[in-house]
Amino acid sequence: MGAAEKSYDEIVDLFARGGGSGAVLAFRPSEEASARVRDLLTRAKDGPLPDDEQAELERYSELERLMQLVKARARRFSGAAER
Repeated sequence: MGAAEKSYDEIVDLFARGGGSGAVLAFRPSEEASARVRDLLTRAKDGPLPDDEQAELERYSELERLMQLVKARARRFSGAAER
């Protein structure tokens, strides 16, 4: 399973478990997924990745952007709850 698929599963689990804004804000990708992305990024600096690995890296980037948006919204909601 690639980094993007692993992270996708982790995100789905996060939402399936619930837990609210706090759980969303505390979410971090697993070390396995993070290590895979670091490897892909390092290798991409040295030259083009094979198509499947480039697609994997792009999927991970999309998931990262999604989580940034979700966390921004969670911060907004948790701030409103504190008022």
